[in-house]
Amino acid sequence: MPALLKGFLEQTFRSTFIFPDAKPGERLGFSSCFSQRKALAGKSGRVIATMQMPAFVYRWYFHLHPEKNTLRLGGIRPIRESLIGLVEAPDPRKRQQWLVRMRTLGQRAQ
Repeated sequence: MPALLKGFLEQTFRSTFIFPDAKPGERLGFSSCFSQRKALAGKSGRVIATMQMPAFVYRWYFHLHPEKNTLRLGGIRPIRESLIGLVEAPDPRKRQQWLVRMRTLGQRAQ
């Protein structure tokens, strides 16, 4: 699934979408990325990652998600993060709590 998400982000966040003022075919350099108007400015985002390892280990070892950098490039801020570890745990009540929490965050748009 991560490859599908990466492919979706790469296709969606093309320079012509992220920077609507850029001319088609124009090559944008590193410095022009900071001076261009961003199409998604004023929007917020949330990255939700599920994993089999404990979330605190992932946060300690891997730090930030690369997807957060892609979202920032488009002007999305703030970007919040929800890490859910040990998803293969056999407790269905815990899994239901995660689903309720994510649904609540989505409804509140946080």
